[in-house]
Amino acid sequence: MASTTTRACTWDAEATDRIRQEKLDWRFKAIPTALWGLSLAEAAGRRPSLFADGFVGPFVVLEADALDHNLRTMASWCAERGIALAPHGKTTMAPQLFERQIRHGAWGITAANTGQLRVYRAFGVSRVLLANQLVDPAGLRWLAGQLDADPGFEFACWADSVRGVELMTETLVACGARRQVDVLVELGGAGGRTGARDPETARAVAEAAGNSPALRLVGVGGYEGALAHDATAGSREIVESYVDSIRELTISLAGGGFFTDTDRIIVTAGGSAYFDQVTTGLTTGWPDGLPVLPVLRSGAYLTHDDGFYRGISPLGGNPRIQGTPPLRSALRAWAQVTSKPTGELALLTLGKRDASFDEGLPEPQTLRKPGAAPVPLDGHRITALNDQHAFLALPAGSPVEVGDWVALGLSHPCTVFDKWSLLPVVDGDGETVVDFVRTYF
Repeated sequence: MASTTTRACTWDAEATDRIRQEKLDWRFKAIPTALWGLSLAEAAGRRPSLFADGFVGPFVVLEADALDHNLRTMASWCAERGIALAPHGKTTMAPQLFERQIRHGAWGITAANTGQLRVYRAFGVSRVLLANQLVDPAGLRWLAGQLDADPGFEFACWADSVRGVELMTETLVACGARRQVDVLVELGGAGGRTGARDPETARAVAEAAGNSPALRLVGVGGYEGALAHDATAGSREIVESYVDSIRELTISLAGGGFFTDTDRIIVTAGGSAYFDQVTTGLTTGWPDGLPVLPVLRSGAYLTHDDGFYRGISPLGGNPRIQGTPPLRSALRAWAQVTSKPTGELALLTLGKRDASFDEGLPEPQTLRKPGAAPVPLDGHRITALNDQHAFLALPAGSPVEVGDWVALGLSHPCTVFDKWSLLPVVDGDGETVVDFVRTYF
């Protein structure tokens, strides 16, 4: 297997710096009116307090210490195992966080569609994997212009059908694209999402791509997360078998001479639930001399969570990896108690518009009474969310009263970030804001 050493991914530092010069105003929910008119950098320089300086609830914050821990942990883990990391940017759609991931050695950033890709390019990301098929003529024409204008821009997307290859070729030839578009054959699995469902179909796609004047075949890709949904032995066996099939297809195509136009074969998989098995499968079992570049695409590691990924991640609440510190949740929501209609029920100012609920409801963790230090909140649970309300079930003797604030852990970060165009970053006390992160969904 080849080394993962390659030209470093880059970004436009001036573009990310310009984010910090954007002025705060009414567009950003939760931000104190006292900070309106200041730039993000100026506001962060004041180190405002969430509870003393007028932040309007509910709000979701990022915790700086946990972010740093997760960045360092994943970068070190991947480097030790010889696998490149191209984290999925759709998790956050935050170029300031892309910058931090690249600074920590990310090989590239993964996208899911053309809209996301355009955001990445607006901030100068130089290497992107589009973990999807790209057959839209408008998107392909735009991509061709990007590739032709910037020789340093590296891009690859998936192909899982001969028809898809034909559509890409027709559009790229018609628009006069000067650079070929790199593609990876996507291998799917039974009950999965996209991807060729058998080696014969995958080989036909590879042949079509190899014969296309507009495309260059550079590897094999896939996604295991749609094949299993828990950490049981049976689910892990399904993932292991699938990753083995990616390796076997790659070896077969290489033996058939399908990768003669590239000096490295990109082989990639990996969500955030089974990256341990993906890494083992993509970094072992290769014939000597085959120039494979294994690439992991996990994205949710950056913030981790207090729900789905805590339960299933190899570095979650029940870690399957030894010798590496578990990931830490870096997302926290705060909501105020505004109603207590019975002794068994309180309502919080947080709902579906503010927090994720597709992979588990928010988890009450901390109680903060006015003027008092936060204390753990045990035995409480959220039973339902409306658009703007959370139903908090109160056990007997609950200390929760109207006016209190409750901190909640969140599940599935991918559906938290898209609800917030701006997130405060807090330091170790959980309340002092030291930065702001802008998102672009």
